[in-house]
Amino acid sequence: MKITIALCFTLLLGLAACTTTKNSIAMKPGQTAQKFHLERKQVLAADYLLFLPAGYGTDAAKRWPLILFLHGAGERGTNIWQVAKHGPPKIDTTANNFPFIVVSPQCPEGKIWSNDLLLALLDEIENQYAVDLHRVYLTGLSMGGFGTWSLGLSHPEKFAAIAPICGGGEFITPLLADKTQLATLPVWAFHGAKDPVVPLEESERMVNLLKKSGVREVKFTVYPEAQHDCWTQTYSNPELFDWFLQHSR
Repeated sequence: MKITIALCFTLLLGLAACTTTKNSIAMKPGQTAQKFHLERKQVLAADYLLFLPAGYGTDAAKRWPLILFLHGAGERGTNIWQVAKHGPPKIDTTANNFPFIVVSPQCPEGKIWSNDLLLALLDEIENQYAVDLHRVYLTGLSMGGFGTWSLGLSHPEKFAAIAPICGGGEFITPLLADKTQLATLPVWAFHGAKDPVVPLEESERMVNLLKKSGVREVKFTVYPEAQHDCWTQTYSNPELFDWFLQHSR
């Protein structure tokens, strides 16, 4: 009986110690816990170029794959046709019967790509047009390459595959991503080995991180002699677009 009482007393002391420890962690001298709440109206707006493939609309039941293209820093501003200087908006789509809907938004001067804006635009396009929701692809160059890493790894469930070109990303983004969704996101990255603007190491770091994170398909193409502009040969190669079409989510 004495042993039992002693054991109970010891347990009570342990619980009291735990409670004291928890309270000491939660409460610090001179500090008080506060809350902040603010509801603010957010306006999301963007100009964009829209390409609809030949035959779009002839079959009401047909759904089309979509490419969301993010341009580089040099194409920011208010002249929407600047966006067509590089990438998918520049492709001669009449020559190869390009089978994608292409959405190419323009980032305002002095800004970088906003995931909130891009997601809102993507939702709008998917609601308004005959998009195959299982075949939505993301690609971008330079600043758009950074945007591709950010949006694609933050929301891997939205895309069937992504192709960042001469960009880089935040180390924390894939670490915080949904691991199940991220593992099934195919990635094909591109970079010029002699890039003086965005060092090759930026893409290398992201590719290695994805492999360590368990992403099942990670491709990495390094152009040995290319500088910053490695997007011209990337987007002029039909293999990229064939690769896109091989993937669905």
